[in-house]
Amino acid sequence: MLVIIDYGMGNLHSVLKAFKRLRIEAKVSADKAEIQAADKLILPGVGHFERGMENLNERGLIQTLNEEVLEKGKPILGICLGMQLFTKYSEEGNTKGLGWLDAETVQFSFPEAEKKYRIPHIGWNSLNLGNESVLYRGMHANPSFYFVHSYYVRSNNETDVAASTEYGLSFTSSMVKDNIFATQFHPEKSHDDGLKLLQNFVENA
Repeated sequence: MLVIIDYGMGNLHSVLKAFKRLRIEAKVSADKAEIQAADKLILPGVGHFERGMENLNERGLIQTLNEEVLEKGKPILGICLGMQLFTKYSEEGNTKGLGWLDAETVQFSFPEAEKKYRIPHIGWNSLNLGNESVLYRGMHANPSFYFVHSYYVRSNNETDVAASTEYGLSFTSSMVKDNIFATQFHPEKSHDDGLKLLQNFVENA
């Protein structure tokens, strides 16, 4: 069973709908017992970093996730805000994250000469695939995915970077560390490549 973690940060049901299209059994839940019983986990999300951490804490999910992911090695995929919450810290609210990845979440900021780059970054953009990852198995070298974000992840460890994307600068758009998988973009909104990535996570992670 695949569990999509409900921590009140939106976009959960569009992720569930994508798995239904793939005919993969999944459910949305905040129940600790169901999270513990799951084979794999998804942490999606749209919204403010500080609120996301507050919601995880208020629902008593941080300890459960640490046990399942860090101690038991259960595969988890973080999507958009979910990926950012895996980092050590975010400028959005000046808040500590889960700290699973050696990275920080920082705000896009462009000089006046680069105002063609609007914030938030919204729309389709291609990936530059880095270290080989099962997430991108069977895809061409520069697949395109759909992004919506004003903050991005800055990794301190190149070995964890699965893909980068150019938007005024080169930022980390996907990370993989052992059983921890993450994408800044929204695979559930990215048509065939997005569905392929979700299927790869379920079948190969």
